[in-house]
Amino acid sequence: MTRQAISQSGQTAPQATAGVGVQQVNGVCTQYFECATPATWTEHVHTTHELLWGARGVLTVEADGGFFAVPATLGLWIPAGVVHAVKSTQGTGFYCSHIDGQVMPHLASRTVAVTVPAAAQELLRHMSAFDMDDSIRERSEQVVVGLLDVVDARPMLLPMPTDPRLELIARALLDDPALDRSLEEWSVKVAISVRNLSRLFHKETGMTFAQWRIHARVRVALGLLAAGYPVSSVSRRVGYNNPSAFVQVFRKVMGHTPGWYVASLKAGNHHSLAGSV
Repeated sequence: MTRQAISQSGQTAPQATAGVGVQQVNGVCTQYFECATPATWTEHVHTTHELLWGARGVLTVEADGGFFAVPATLGLWIPAGVVHAVKSTQGTGFYCSHIDGQVMPHLASRTVAVTVPAAAQELLRHMSAFDMDDSIRERSEQVVVGLLDVVDARPMLLPMPTDPRLELIARALLDDPALDRSLEEWSVKVAISVRNLSRLFHKETGMTFAQWRIHARVRVALGLLAAGYPVSSVSRRVGYNNPSAFVQVFRKVMGHTPGWYVASLKAGNHHSLAGSV
């Protein structure tokens, strides 16, 4: 495997060694994706670690049993061997870096949010655009991965149910968060009693149906706000005709207002998603 062409095979890969104590990067390959139309990468795996970063627009990833919204200020680290799917809306752009090598346990074991500081971003862009002496490239690759820090950005993650009936509901709400069907209406649609539907939702997601729908709406709103949509437009698209009601819900979930979140994105605040859940 060369540094210039790291494999992005769709074949199942062995899980990364979680107990590794020394980081050794063998190669880094970065590509930029510009999505003129909505795009979907269905479930797949890589033999290399994957870092999605520099997102502009709405980029979401489903991995490790959860639905992640990837903001402009952070990156999403997906370890080698983790099955994942990626979706983007029209006008979304993002970088994808594949890292071949052994990494520290905090990066090897699970999908996590990481800071991608300006120095790391410039190194990744530079290494993808220019030929470099092998020794300089080797040192740069070690440095760039060492600059990534795991952050507590739990609001990026929305737990996804696995029961097929609940999954149908969850995906419908993520595709159209403004859907206003009641729990009773959903129970009829998926042929399950209201009581069992309510119990299963809490068992599989740790939330009631109403709580999960609120969090789903906020996750979608995060991407729309990051894409530059005004609060009034975002509130309608996620099911709130009254912007003040949307602001109140957003503050309850995230711990701050949509305006604060947008201002933090513009300021490059890496912790703009460290809200309350």
